[in-house]
Amino acid sequence: MRPLSRESAARDDGLRTLIVGAGEAGKALARDLQRVEQFGLTPVGFLDDDPSKRTVRHLPVFGMLSDVLRVATAERIDVVVLAIPGLPEADVARLATAAARVGASVRRLPSFVGLLQRDVVGTDMRSLDVANLIGRNEMHVASPEVIETIRDRTVLVTGAGGSIGSELCRQVNGFAPGRLVMLDHDESNLHRLQLELHGEAFLDSRDVVVADIRDAERMSQIMSQYRPEVVFHAAALKHLPMLEQHPCEGVKSNVQGTDNVLRAAVSSGVERFVVISTDKAADPTSVLGATKALAEQVVKAHSGGCTVVSAVRFGNVLGSRGSLLPVLVAQMGAGREVTITHPDVTRYFMTIEEAVGLVLEAAHLTAGGETFVLDMGSPVRIVDLVSNFARQLDVPDVRIRFTGLRQGEKLHESLFSEAEECFPTAHPRIFGAQAAPPADDFDALLGALYDAARRNAADEVRSRLAEALPPYRPEPGRRLELVSEAPYPDDY
Repeated sequence: MRPLSRESAARDDGLRTLIVGAGEAGKALARDLQRVEQFGLTPVGFLDDDPSKRTVRHLPVFGMLSDVLRVATAERIDVVVLAIPGLPEADVARLATAAARVGASVRRLPSFVGLLQRDVVGTDMRSLDVANLIGRNEMHVASPEVIETIRDRTVLVTGAGGSIGSELCRQVNGFAPGRLVMLDHDESNLHRLQLELHGEAFLDSRDVVVADIRDAERMSQIMSQYRPEVVFHAAALKHLPMLEQHPCEGVKSNVQGTDNVLRAAVSSGVERFVVISTDKAADPTSVLGATKALAEQVVKAHSGGCTVVSAVRFGNVLGSRGSLLPVLVAQMGAGREVTITHPDVTRYFMTIEEAVGLVLEAAHLTAGGETFVLDMGSPVRIVDLVSNFARQLDVPDVRIRFTGLRQGEKLHESLFSEAEECFPTAHPRIFGAQAAPPADDFDALLGALYDAARRNAADEVRSRLAEALPPYRPEPGRRLELVSEAPYPDDY
């Protein structure tokens, strides 16, 4: 095997990529990544258990699969790509855990029959690469210093079975916590997550907890029992149209649920508390945005104490459950037309890896009370994303139907509200948003809101939201008549 060296034939403009597997699939993948800069991945070398392999496509073989942590650390690896068809899931889990310890994301080629008979592997990577979709290269967000926030500490994740929560658990688990407590109200999600992390899922471990964040007494009981030092609060309702129809449920989960968890955390002496928010909280026009903005206010109301609190604000997360890409795959796969609300609608996009990296970095950076926002570049037109995605999947003649903006939806999102001050942080691509502290009667306003939600008084909840959060001004979306059913133009 070649000795470790930082001198590699890597370009400076891509994510430093380590390929696991120097067989035919790995060689073909390295070839495509070297040829096509648009993938955004720069291969720097391989891992392979065959000691006779020393150099492949002019790239070094750094060691065996068991050397992934050592190599990823020494070579400053951003992405680990698994290029061994049929690699056992236990090996996949070990590699992913080791990579996560240095903040590297893990991608894998799809397991499909006849991979070695195919000459082109880059097209398979396209479904994993998102640079063309989000209009920028994916960013390696979490710094190596994050490990000091996690290592040997008891970490609790709410909403652990969701898309963001489960990725948080995977990456936190890789940073060697003293204990990882996974909380969710859905037992099936916990079963799936425990199986993925540990290779077995008997659900008899004290580290998986079924509980509802709406139950304040239960939250206090759990915090007292487990005494976590770090809490990542990912549990929430997130579908905008659903909450427009059921605003009381949004308040119960997103505002009062956050309040319950945070109060219990503060009472039990949690050191750091991070709540996940959304860009829809900036000058909100929807119930989702308003409830998340109030959750941010709840965080600010608890700043200045022994528990260091912060929030992180996401754009749209590609690949999460219910997000755009799974919907597109389902519609295209069934040969249906693709539905988009408006021909000019734009959104900020980020990958799950970026989102979780932002959460972990926020836990490290925070001094208390901030809302952190990732620099996500320019917003992307949905029609352009659909076009690029269809090309990557080799789907011709995509038909689009424009349905019109829905209640509460914006044509364009903002990362910061007009009343917020944006300030830099120690991370060059992460910014902070600082708003005025909550009003003196904030607790009374919340109490009235919670009471209306408890009585399921939807109209009163909307008015109470506007009263507790003056920037909230509901702007009903308008349905547009059908604009086009024509095949998607190639020049979009």
